[in-house]
Amino acid sequence: MNKTTREPLFHISRRRGIPLNKALGIRALSIILALLVCAVVTMLLTGDNPIDVFATMLQGAFGTSRKVWVLLQNMAILLCVSLALAPAFRMRFWNIGGEGQLLMGALASAACMIKLGNVLPQPLLILVMTVTSIGAGMLWAVIPAFFKAKWGTNETLFTLMMNYVATQLVAYFVIVWEVPKGSGKIGIINQDTQAGWFPQIAGNKYLLNVLIVAAVTIFIYIYLKYSKQGYELAVVGQSENTARYIGIPVEKVILRTMALSGAICGLAGLLLVGGTDHTLTTTLGAGRGFTGVMVAWLGNNNPISMIFTTFLLVFLGRGSSEISTVFGLNEAFGDILTGIIIFFIIGMEFFIHYKLNFRKSKKEEAVS
Repeated sequence: MNKTTREPLFHISRRRGIPLNKALGIRALSIILALLVCAVVTMLLTGDNPIDVFATMLQGAFGTSRKVWVLLQNMAILLCVSLALAPAFRMRFWNIGGEGQLLMGALASAACMIKLGNVLPQPLLILVMTVTSIGAGMLWAVIPAFFKAKWGTNETLFTLMMNYVATQLVAYFVIVWEVPKGSGKIGIINQDTQAGWFPQIAGNKYLLNVLIVAAVTIFIYIYLKYSKQGYELAVVGQSENTARYIGIPVEKVILRTMALSGAICGLAGLLLVGGTDHTLTTTLGAGRGFTGVMVAWLGNNNPISMIFTTFLLVFLGRGSSEISTVFGLNEAFGDILTGIIIFFIIGMEFFIHYKLNFRKSKKEEAVS
C-alpha cells in the first residue's frame, strides 16, 4: 500500500535579495506595530496616555541641548564598540569580548593618568594614553585570536572568559588606587590638575569623542568595502578552505582582524576615561560590549546602517529613563517598552532575509 506524503502548508526559504525600499518598508512597519503594542501595554499596565509616554521619551532624548549631547556621546561610545566587532563578525569570528577589551583600554588610560600625570606634559601624556589604551585592547583581542588560529579553540567562550578576567583586573586596581582608602572606588582622576583629560572643543567635552568616532566610522566603512584586507577577511568568513586555496593566509587574517577589533575597543575605553568620565570602574563599559553585538547584527556589519541602529537603541535607553522619572514608574516599565520595540525590529529582520512559501492549492497546480 503506497502512502502519499502530504506537502507541508508552508516552508521557509532564504531570499536572494530584496529591494531597498521594500526592506525599509518592512522595518518601518515593525516600528509602527511595536509602537501600537507599546500603547496598548501602557494603557493596560499604567492607565497613562500612551501619547504622553511617547512624548516623554522624545523629551528625554532631545529635551535640552545637554540631553542631545549626552545622546550623541552615548551613541559615539556604543558605535565605536560596534564598529570594532563588525570586522570580526564579517570574518565569522564571534568576538564577544568587546566589554573586556574596552575595560583593558580604560585600565591602561587610568594607569597613565595616575602614574604619569605629574611626570609628563599634557600632549605627551595623552599620546602615551592613546598608544597604551589601543595596545591593551589589541592585546586582549589577539590572545583568543592566536589560540583560534593555531589550535581552533572556541572564540565565543574564549573572548567571553576574557571579559571576566578584565573585570577582575580592573576591580583589583580600583582597590589599589582607591581614593580615599577604604572607599572602594577611585573617584575623579586628576580632578585638580586635569592631567590626561582630553581638551574641550568649543567648550563641549563630548564633541571630540563624537568627531573621533565619526572618523573611525568612515575608516571602517572604507576598510571593509574597498581595501584588500576587507576583501580577505570576507573570503575567510565565507570559507577558510577557499581562502587558503586562493592563497590568503588565514591565520594572519584572523590575527590582523582581531588586532584591529581590539584596538578600536581599547580606543573606546580611552574615550571614556580621558574624554568624559575621568574615572575607572568595573561597570564603565555599561554592557556596551554585548549591546554592540546586537548593533552589528542588526546593521548587517555595515557601518552606515549601524549608525541608525545605534541611534535607535540609545534613544530607547534615554527615553526609558525619562519615563521612569516623569511618571514615577520603576525602570522595569521603560525596559518593557524597549524590549517590545527591539523584539519587533528583530522579528521583522526575519522577513527581510527569509520568505514563507505556502503550499499551492490544487487549482493553482492545475493552472501552472
